Amino acid sequence: MPQGSSQHRPHKVAVIVDEGTNPFEVGVATELFGLPRPELGLPGPLYEVALCTPTPEVRMNHGFFTLSGVPGLEAVDDADTLVVPGRPDNVVPRDEDVLEAIRRTHARGARVMSLCTGSFALAEAGLLDGLRATTHWMWAGLFRELHPKVRLEADVLFIDEGGVLTAAGSAAALDLGLHVVRRDHGAEIANAVSRRLVFAAHRDGGQRQFVERPLPDVREESLGPLLAWAQERLGEPLTVGDLAIRAAVSPATLHRRFRVQLGTTPLAWLTGERVALACRLIERGEERLDVVAARSGLGTAANLRARVRRETGLSPSAYRRRFGPAAGEAVRV
Repeated sequence: MPQGSSQHRPHKVAVIVDEGTNPFEVGVATELFGLPRPELGLPGPLYEVALCTPTPEVRMNHGFFTLSGVPGLEAVDDADTLVVPGRPDNVVPRDEDVLEAIRRTHARGARVMSLCTGSFALAEAGLLDGLRATTHWMWAGLFRELHPKVRLEADVLFIDEGGVLTAAGSAAALDLGLHVVRRDHGAEIANAVSRRLVFAAHRDGGQRQFVERPLPDVREESLGPLLAWAQERLGEPLTVGDLAIRAAVSPATLHRRFRVQLGTTPLAWLTGERVALACRLIERGEERLDVVAARSGLGTAANLRARVRRETGLSPSAYRRRFGPAAGEAVRV
């Protein structure tokens, strides 16, 4: 759906709230997809959200909330995306009506995404057999035992298999949600949404979901100032060595700090930031790929094409057609 286009209806999102569902993931879905965003200056909402339940009244996890007065599972039938939050009692089979709603949504080609242990429901429904998927690291062993046909990757934030997406622990639901916004509307809008959330604009799905933090011999320095410094100089020929010099540490120490604090490597972080900048430049109307490559620090148009395609699944020209200024009205961010 092109950003800002008044010719397209809002993307419809249905969120299944089952017995015992975690309120946090329901809140993430409604926060990401359900709130109006007047700060974007768009003629209409990006998404339209409907909660739905298998019974007229659903008691959520630990009885903190009881949900009633929302549509039944028929609400999934015209959804473009179905969100399945998690719950803690993953040994208990899901309601068969819920599983059938998931199956028929997927069968007609709509996107299905799980948050946290919602991946158990997707696996029970048969959507994940033979696919890569993730879930909260605490339930990885149980997931493998119950669903051996799924290619579980227990140490990543989220996995996008096209029509089926899975997120790890609760906070990773935000990462997957922003990834979906970026996929639907481009980096510029995703960055604006992340700023409103006061959350990291982009963490790659392959980053580790759980980072062991052994007590260091000396106080760890925050990477925040270094990251801010590098983000202002992405167009310069920065290397990992340059980052280490700026931080006044060895490259090995810098690598360890990135692993501990961000769950990734300095090079992967730097490349991801450059690709995000390149996408924003394309969205803002820069058509010369050599200029985009130079200003984003990706060097050559060939490297730009390869990196953008790997990150977004689109060539730079296809990305421009989908998210550039010609796709709709300019976004004020």
